[in-house]
Amino acid sequence: MFDFDMLGLAPTLTAAVKRAGLTQPTPIQNQAIPLALQGDDILGLAQTGTGKTLAFGLPLIDQLLAQPGKPEPKTVKALILAPTRELVNQIADSLRVLTTGTKVRIVTVVGGQSINKQIEVLKRGADILVATPGRLIDLMDRGAVDLSTVRHLVLDEADQMLDLGFIHALRKIAPRLGTPRQTMLFSATMPKQMEELSRAYLTNPKRVQVSPPGKAADKITQSVYFLDRARKPDMLRDILTRDLGALTLVFSRTKHGAEKLMKDLVADGFNAASIHGNKSQGQRDRAIKAFRDGTVSILVATDVAARGIDIPGVAYVINYDLPEVPDNYVHRIGRTARAGREGEAIAFCTPDEADQLRDIQKLMKIEIPVAGGQSPMFSAERTARKPGPKRHRGPKPDFAAGEKSAPNSNRRRQRRRRAA
Repeated sequence: MFDFDMLGLAPTLTAAVKRAGLTQPTPIQNQAIPLALQGDDILGLAQTGTGKTLAFGLPLIDQLLAQPGKPEPKTVKALILAPTRELVNQIADSLRVLTTGTKVRIVTVVGGQSINKQIEVLKRGADILVATPGRLIDLMDRGAVDLSTVRHLVLDEADQMLDLGFIHALRKIAPRLGTPRQTMLFSATMPKQMEELSRAYLTNPKRVQVSPPGKAADKITQSVYFLDRARKPDMLRDILTRDLGALTLVFSRTKHGAEKLMKDLVADGFNAASIHGNKSQGQRDRAIKAFRDGTVSILVATDVAARGIDIPGVAYVINYDLPEVPDNYVHRIGRTARAGREGEAIAFCTPDEADQLRDIQKLMKIEIPVAGGQSPMFSAERTARKPGPKRHRGPKPDFAAGEKSAPNSNRRRQRRRRAA
């Protein structure tokens, strides 16, 4: 198939797609939409940035348009679950573009916002409810939402929901949903637990896969710099100054590290903002909007943004810290090269991050090109080193200022004093 007219969508929806500037469906959309329109359960596997939202969103809206009548108070016709607030908002924004001028009502509920306001909004019911599992359970416990009328369930980025432990929340939500129902599960990776999840919640699903799990978009140019941790700040500034004004997403491993890095960049004259778990939802929304609008060119983030930002203009993704989970690297770099554009992903690797890099390359089945520094043989050195007593030669280790000995030695002395 070559255009949306041939997918079997309602004419009003096809017109909305054209108004949105979309002309050709992506491969995942080409395969998933006709099957979903038939009412089949879908197990969709595709890398980030390939159009999964519309792959489930278009057939979902199409089927709701064919169901006249407003939802009853507190009831929901279709439920979309996503792991993060950012992803919930992104999904809702994408679908609202396509439902403009229709009576399809889309509601979002996420943590970090007034639950009382969300209760009031749900009193009118919703055609499509996009939610994070935790907040949805809070609303269920308060009797604010009735899910017995749900006939369509979508689990988006299901692999991340598994990573975050949301499977327990799903077990509480699923029994409250209406039956029979259509279930669509979309994911960028396929861990073993995903097979179990699909068997538990999908009925004879049609499997749609357009790229191997763990594979990045073809138009992403990847590279890695080997360096000491102390050199990371200077290397980051060097890279940022090469293309001032380009939208750049910088990933840090921790919330504290992201905030400190952002403040240091601002102090050096860079136009930067940050999002992480310690920020309120309002602060996160404003930072993403400023980044999307280009009023902020550098966004420093934790993995909270690894799947929640769909901004076609992101030119660079810099992994200032490598993620502990290799799948997250794929999702991080998938924030660039979206909607057919090209993008560049740059990673920093210190000696203590060698294992993470090795796991990432094993997952992606590639060797990331080296852009700077020398790739040390970390594993070979460790294997060659024979076990034996540790001996300090030359100067003693340089501990943090004010410490007279190693932290472990201090802890051992404290334990001996307590024992005495």
